[in-house]
Amino acid sequence: MPRAIAKEVDLSNIWLFAPCSARDLRKVRQSLDEITVEAGEILCEEGAAGHEFFLIVKGTAVVKRKGRKVTTLGPGKWFGELALLDRQPRSATIIADTDMVLLVLEQRHFLGLLDTMPSLARKMLAAMATRLREADTLAFAG
Repeated sequence: MPRAIAKEVDLSNIWLFAPCSARDLRKVRQSLDEITVEAGEILCEEGAAGHEFFLIVKGTAVVKRKGRKVTTLGPGKWFGELALLDRQPRSATIIADTDMVLLVLEQRHFLGLLDTMPSLARKMLAAMATRLREADTLAFAG
């Protein structure tokens, strides 16, 4: 698959990859596949097991929960990062609103990265702990 776009993407803006070094991010970018999809294509379905992470390069997608539109995602936005960590059911359905270009990281490639780069796993655990603390603070702020 072409990797020109993947080489230019700044993954450090994504919470899961934020603590990673430049070397780590290069390795992750090398594992990304570039795909194109047509408007109307279902990218992931609420309740189905997830196996990949998506980063939108071009186009927009609609996010639906329980059949209702929640938001629209555009270039630079991402979804499915938790699917890299487990195979739990997707929390929303994502449908291409327009023709799209996406970068995709499959769970098996991600797990391979973790096997070959244990420091990456430690950094991501720290990022997850930060997210959990933020969610905890918000939950008890009221």
